Order: sequence, then structure tokens, then C-alpha cells
Amino acid sequence: MSGHSKWASIKHKKAATDSKRGKAFTKLIKMITVAARNGGGDANTNPSLRMAIQKAKETNMPADNIDRAVKKGTGELPGVTYEHASYEGYGPGGVAFFVEALTDNKNRLTAEARSIFSKCGGNLAASGAVNWLFEKKGFFIVNKADVTEDKLMSIILDAGAEDLSSEDDTFEVKSQPQDYEKVKAALENNKIKVESSEITMIPKNTIKISGDQAKQVLRLVEHLEDNDDVQNVYANFDIPDDILKNNIKEGK
Repeated sequence: MSGHSKWASIKHKKAATDSKRGKAFTKLIKMITVAARNGGGDANTNPSLRMAIQKAKETNMPADNIDRAVKKGTGELPGVTYEHASYEGYGPGGVAFFVEALTDNKNRLTAEARSIFSKCGGNLAASGAVNWLFEKKGFFIVNKADVTEDKLMSIILDAGAEDLSSEDDTFEVKSQPQDYEKVKAALENNKIKVESSEITMIPKNTIKISGDQAKQVLRLVEHLEDNDDVQNVYANFDIPDDILKNNIKEGK
């Protein structure tokens, strides 16, 4: 679990920097458009859209961009039709990868994903090969400096969370996906700052890797995330802090 926590924290801190390259905006616009197409343009009644818009706001996306993306999804403005795609595979050291994407050309993306895995010392696997190694959860990271464990425990359990754990200087909170909104609202109502929150795929167990192998795994992650169609990259690695911090690209 610690591997997922460290990775989640670092990716959250990178978000503002990545947005300067426009890559984060491109991915989020797709997410908003698809959410609006599938569930309607009202964020109050469409949880997926609400979450996508919140992520967009966290990366300082202009309100006009968000509004246009919603209207493309509802058909008020012309736009590209995206479809979901997922890929499973293995990286160096036997690390399992589960990749979620939104694309307008699955054939092109499949070829690109296969090439990325191959060039980075990994390989694509058949559907169902690794997804059982992950479980979908609501996931929150809260700094220990902002709340005591007892107070946090009381708040989240009343809201339906299922687990609270301690990792270095943070608390991790997990919930079932359907309880994510309730837990998030409870934290906000109690004015508890959340370092990051998302519905994510959490590995049931992790593989410890280090040295050159760890760098190769992070290289695979980076190349996958650099693809405009890729929305999320999940992997079950546990990599030392110093390698994580020194090898995650700074978006420029």
C-alpha cells in the first residue's frame, strides 16, 4: 500500500506543472466530454462529470475550457467521439500494469501501447491478465499535521469509509467507490484539507523493485502517461522514495 500512497502523492503534486504543457488539459477535456455524453451536462446529478470538473479545477483549467468540453459532450457544440479502452501488461521485474484510455482510434492506440511496452522492457498481456490484481476504491490522502487520527477516524467512519491507515506523515483513507462522494463531503464539511482524492485502482499487493529496474519501470510509466489518449496508469510497484522523486519527469 505504501507504494501506491507515494505514487499518488507525487502525481498529485505534478499536476499543476504538467498542465503548463497542456497535456493534463487535453486528457481532462476528454474526460469531461465523455462524462457529459454518458451522464448529462449537469454536474449536480452526474458524479462522473462532477469529479472530472473538480480535477480540471485543481489543475487551474479556465472555466471556458470546462464549459466547452461539457457542451461537446452534450452535443451543444461539435466534437470528437471518444471511446473507452483499457490495456493490461507487465513491466520490468514482473510489475503489473493496468492502463485506462479514451481514444477516437483504438487500432492506433493499441499499436502505440504495444510499442511503448516493448521499448521499455515490458509487454502487453491479454485482457484479464492483471486487472484482478487491482481493486477500485475511493482513496484520500490527508496530512497528519491537519488532523488527529481519532478525529479523522470518527469523521470518515460516520461517512461510510472502510479503512484508515498511517503512512509516514500522512493518513490514507479508503472507501467503496459508491461512498467516495459522502466521504469527500464529510472531510470538506469538517474543514479537513485533503492532499489528494480520487477513485482509483489500488493494487492488492505490491512488488518491491529498486536500482535500474525501478528506473525502467518509471520510464514505462512516463511514456504511457505521455500518450494523449491515456487517462490513468496503475501499477503494483513499490519503489524507494529517492528514485521516485529523482526520476519522475518535471513537466516543462
